[in-house]
Amino acid sequence: MATQMDAAKRGQITEEMRIVSREEGEAPQVLCQRIAEGTVIITRNIQRENVHPIGIGKGLRTKVNANIGTSQDLCDLKMEIEKAKIAVKYGADTIMDLSTAGDLDQIRRAIIKAVNVPVGTVPIYQAAIEAAEKKGAIIHTTEDDIFNVIEKHAKDGVDFMTIHCGVTKQIVKKLAKHPRRMGVVSRGGTFLAAWILHHDKENPLYANYDYLLEVARKYDFALSLGDGLRPGCIFDSTDWAQIQELLTIGELVERARAASVQVMVEGPGHLPLNDVAANVQLEKSICKGAPFYVLGPVVTEIAPGYDHIVGAIGGALAGLAGADFLCYLTPAEHLGLPDIEDVKEGVIVTKIAAHATDIAKLGTKAMAWDLAMAKARASLNWKEQFKNAIDPEKARRIHGRIKPKTPETCSMCSKYCALKVLKEALKAEGQCL
Repeated sequence: MATQMDAAKRGQITEEMRIVSREEGEAPQVLCQRIAEGTVIITRNIQRENVHPIGIGKGLRTKVNANIGTSQDLCDLKMEIEKAKIAVKYGADTIMDLSTAGDLDQIRRAIIKAVNVPVGTVPIYQAAIEAAEKKGAIIHTTEDDIFNVIEKHAKDGVDFMTIHCGVTKQIVKKLAKHPRRMGVVSRGGTFLAAWILHHDKENPLYANYDYLLEVARKYDFALSLGDGLRPGCIFDSTDWAQIQELLTIGELVERARAASVQVMVEGPGHLPLNDVAANVQLEKSICKGAPFYVLGPVVTEIAPGYDHIVGAIGGALAGLAGADFLCYLTPAEHLGLPDIEDVKEGVIVTKIAAHATDIAKLGTKAMAWDLAMAKARASLNWKEQFKNAIDPEKARRIHGRIKPKTPETCSMCSKYCALKVLKEALKAEGQCL
């Protein structure tokens, strides 16, 4: 089965490439070349019928992902579907289902059916959870269990999968002897580390990487090489384990490209601001320009309840340095399962970070929205201001809290509004703004 990358290597412009080309304002031939070299990917499983393909990578708009999913403490499929729809409404480009409770197959299929954006998953969750339920412990997961779940997700139409191939036996053994402050905070990374330590064997996803590539190629889903050893606090930032995993992933990126499998790389979680740009540059160098998918980064530890803002700060800086794909955080990060309002806030602040990044990276290609808002503000056109707001409902609500005495202004400046005063002064002199 030919993949998007196969077509690109032949110089063939696919329908998916045409769609991305139109939406991004990029020449189809340029896009095709970048897909061929692996600096751009298009997330679309050939099994999906209701998906709108998106491009991620060099020269394209910075994309935003929203995580949803059930937990052992709250399993409500209806709520997760609503979260997915709210996330898409407010600008999420993709959805990831991270469910760990309930009928995982039913939940995943329902989410895929409910949205028309690409959907990602982390198959090791389901493989490990089912092993724990049926065999008594996560460590009893077999290699067949893992790859059977991966193929099941692929058959269901999952467009990209986080696969923790870089959590190798060598790194885990050394980390066990020389622990970090926060250890391993990736759930998938921890599942695999526990398996490696118990069996004293290599990570099956690394040992059987060629087979993984065969499955990915068959369905043309994108590999998202997971950062299973990402730092869980700023004090573990850019340490040996994180960089060793990245070096391993760099080799796996080249093997995926040789097999015409689309691949992106997931980035670190917690980094101080002064480490963010360096981490992006390291990934771009080691992984030969592969699209970079970052969680946050989280740039301070002190803000539970506000970590969506912390992540947006880190995401804006990462995007400016060259990151291509931002995974949102919500106000519930580090505290609990996000609710619908948390999802909305997480998407909006991350979308703001992504858009601010694009203004700097893409220039006028990204500024049409801002220009429309600037014109509306200059003319005190509230209808157009609300229309161009990222959250129109909130903008209207705040504007309407105090009824202004001067109708065309807001209640902050009222009749002393700078725009109103200038407009009236110019009008008195027979001029216009």
